[in-house]
Amino acid sequence: MARKIVVTSGKGGVGKTTICARLGMKLASLGFRVAILDMDIGLNNLDVVMNIENKINFDILDVIAGNCRLKQALVQDAKFPSLYVLASTHLYEDAYINKEDIKQIVDKLGESFDYVLLDCPAGVEDGFKRAVYSANEALVVVTPHISSIRDADKVLSILASFDLLGKYLIINRVRGDFEATMETLGVEEIVQFLKTKLIGVVPEDDDITKDEPANEIQSKQLDRAITLLAENLHNGTRKIYDVSKKYRGFWGIIRRNLKKRM
Repeated sequence: MARKIVVTSGKGGVGKTTICARLGMKLASLGFRVAILDMDIGLNNLDVVMNIENKINFDILDVIAGNCRLKQALVQDAKFPSLYVLASTHLYEDAYINKEDIKQIVDKLGESFDYVLLDCPAGVEDGFKRAVYSANEALVVVTPHISSIRDADKVLSILASFDLLGKYLIINRVRGDFEATMETLGVEEIVQFLKTKLIGVVPEDDDITKDEPANEIQSKQLDRAITLLAENLHNGTRKIYDVSKKYRGFWGIIRRNLKKRM
């Protein structure tokens, strides 16, 4: 039976869609069949992050309207054959999509896939509720910023009203040099405040631009962090990437000083 997981944040701009894409790719690389749904109606960009925007013939609205079969709307990833994406619509047709429509699609995908990931829209309005209603687990993405943490706290309180099997925390865009010198909120502080099981920490990488497709990124530290995240999700382990390790000790001080000068 598939694990149906909504990836949410409450606040936009925390890297939720990119995390969802990278996690899907990593799970597929480990041999699992993965489907990712873009639930951001009208404001979608998962297709851009996945570098498939020119391959889409049908979207989620076409499936709901009966213009195509679900299988026809799925776009297979070029690099990972066991990874498929169901794109959202660029037209704002939010009023014509209800939670039962989404649940029917997710349940159907659950018959053929090991993981169904739902890339949730920002906020806690109807789009958020539709996505969560169709899932049985939730990953909450947060960054080490007060506004993001507050929004994540609100999302977690709302998620408590849904019948979910598990809720997990992913802390994204963590600067190891800042954490080592306590210039930002630390991972443990965030976990203690949100009182949610930590499943992954993903570092900020200065060599990666926001517009770069997720499947073209070459970063050893980022790949290691996403690998641990995927393994923790599947195996129930708690191996968290240590973003500040290389910035501690004598050589760490040198690295921090060099980074400040760049």
